[in-house]
Amino acid sequence: QVQLVESGGGVVQPGGSLRLSCAATGSIFSIYAMGWYRQAPGKQRSFVAAINTGGGTNYADSVKGRFTISRDNAKNTVYLRMNSLRTEDTAVYYCAAGRYRTAAPFLPSNSWGQGTQVTVSS
Repeated sequence: QVQLVESGGGVVQPGGSLRLSCAATGSIFSIYAMGWYRQAPGKQRSFVAAINTGGGTNYADSVKGRFTISRDNAKNTVYLRMNSLRTEDTAVYYCAAGRYRTAAPFLPSNSWGQGTQVTVSS
């Protein structure tokens, strides 16, 4: 099982940017797709973005054109660059290892990080 630790959350004004990181332990990182989810207060956890082992990506409609997912297999790390942030992007963001290599659709495994808070507020 892959261990995941997210970082990079914080408070940002609307229109601002943040980059989240998710560091994974274990040499098997490079053989699975990786994904990001988010959970806002009072709402269910929802899919944000995923990346397959070859770098192919998949995004939720609400973040297309604003968020970019990437991965560095040499560093066992996946990133989520978030631009043009909106108040509705406020949530706890979680990374997850995929069950398979594919990102579309992305099927998460049981390996999740602890989450990092992103707050977009003026």
